[in-house]
Amino acid sequence: MADLQHTHEVAFDGDVVTKRYRAGGPGSAEREWRALTLLAEHAPGLAPEPIAFEAGVVRMSRLDGEPLRGLPVTDEHLTALVGALTMLHVAVPLPVLLDVPVRPWQREAVRDWLRGQGARWRARDPLADRAVREGLRWLDGWRPDGSGVRPVFGGGDGNLASFLWDGGRVRVVDFEDSGRSDLAYELAELAEHVSMWVDG
Repeated sequence: MADLQHTHEVAFDGDVVTKRYRAGGPGSAEREWRALTLLAEHAPGLAPEPIAFEAGVVRMSRLDGEPLRGLPVTDEHLTALVGALTMLHVAVPLPVLLDVPVRPWQREAVRDWLRGQGARWRARDPLADRAVREGLRWLDGWRPDGSGVRPVFGGGDGNLASFLWDGGRVRVVDFEDSGRSDLAYELAELAEHVSMWVDG
């Protein structure tokens, strides 16, 4: 997955944020703009307000708040985070959601990436080697289908830095990888994101 420092530049001018995407992230600005406009309509206040869009550039309102990443997380933070995620996931009505493109790095893309990593695996330790072999064997037999999938609008970024605590609620920023997803996948991305682990 791309390093955020290399995908865009962010500039602040009072209450306006300008996010300028660099070449190499096709569709990122469009996904960000789509998310902001959908959330402004269906979950006002959860995300920045969309202001203007042009090729590769998104202008939006600036949100007050402190990123959850690095904060000593309290029960109040967690309750607010759950509320923000619930709103994010269910706000877009299903008929509208079904017209939203699937977000990048969805299940099949991750599967293909894992297969590539497995193909480059070099023997290290018998137990680790066996785990990789068994994982790849399972992956080869995996056939994802739609059973049990609950479609949701996914923010596409499990980084706790994208969730801002304003003292009373959590709001969400950074939608360059957003789109239609499924609930289990979105929650797993958040739970397994490195930002959930590095700060303890």
